[in-house]
Amino acid sequence: MNVDEIKKICVVGAGNMGRQIALACALAGYDTACSDHSDEQLLRAEEFKEKYLGERVARGKLSAAEAAAAGKRLTFGASLEEAADGADFVIEAAVEKLAVKRSLFAQLDQICPPHAILATNSSYIVSSRIAGATGRPEKVCNMHFFNPALVMKCVEVVQGPHTAAETAQAAMALARRLNKIPVLLRKEIYGFLVNRIFRRLQDEALFLLDTGVASAEDIDKAVVNALGHPMGPFQLMDLTGIDLNYHSRMELYAETMDPAHRPSPEVVARYVRKEWGRKSGKGFYEYDGT
Repeated sequence: MNVDEIKKICVVGAGNMGRQIALACALAGYDTACSDHSDEQLLRAEEFKEKYLGERVARGKLSAAEAAAAGKRLTFGASLEEAADGADFVIEAAVEKLAVKRSLFAQLDQICPPHAILATNSSYIVSSRIAGATGRPEKVCNMHFFNPALVMKCVEVVQGPHTAAETAQAAMALARRLNKIPVLLRKEIYGFLVNRIFRRLQDEALFLLDTGVASAEDIDKAVVNALGHPMGPFQLMDLTGIDLNYHSRMELYAETMDPAHRPSPEVVARYVRKEWGRKSGKGFYEYDGT
C-alpha cells in the first residue's frame, strides 16, 4: 500500500497512548476512529481532546478552525466494528498482553478491508507473535510511538520476517506524515532500539533502589544532573506507567522463565497497590490533579 492510499485510520485503545496517537492522526488530516471497551477511558479521551485542542488555540499553535476540523475528524466509541470498518491503517494500542493483542488482531482481520495494514504499538512484543492470528501476516508490523505521543518525535517501525517491505515503508511514510521521525529495524529483537538501551539504565536504577543503596529521588537527581537526561528513570517509569513495566516483564519472564527477567520487587509492590504513576496519581512520586 502507498501512503497516499491511507484515508482512514483506526486506533484501538483510548488510553494515554492511544488517545494521543489518534489525535496526532487527526491533526495530520486523517479521519480517525478510536475504540475502547472502557467507558471511563472513552470519556477521558474526549475530555483530553477538547482540552488539548483548546490549549493549542489559546497558545496560537492552531487556529480555531483548524482545531475544530481536527476535532471533527476524530471520533471515539466502544464499537471496534465501527472504528475498524473501512480503515486503511490500524494502530493497536491496547494493554501489553500477548493474548489480548492476538484476539484483537484476529477480530481486526475479519473487520478491516483486505488491503488494510495492521500495526501494533507494543513496546516489547514483536509482531511475528501476533501476525499468525491474521490471514494477512505480510501486512502486520510494529509501529511503536513514545510517550507522550503528541510530543515525542521518534517512531520505531519493525519489519519482521513476515512483514512485506511495502508494509514497513508505508508505516515509515505514515509516521512522517504525522510529523514524526521514524527509524526502521530490519529485523525483530525484543525491546527494539530505545527500550533495549533504556532497560540497561532502568535495571541498574531498580537494583540500586531494591538493595537500599539510594532513594528513587536521589537516583533520578544523579541521572539528570550527571548524565544530562531530561528526567530520571523513575520519573520516566511514572510517565509511561509502572503497570506497563510490570506487564512487559511478566511477558518476558513467562517466555524465558529466567528469574533475572522478573519485575523488580519495587515495581511489583506498586503494581499490586495500583500505584501506576501519573495515570493513577501515585507511583514513585505523588501527583496532583490526576
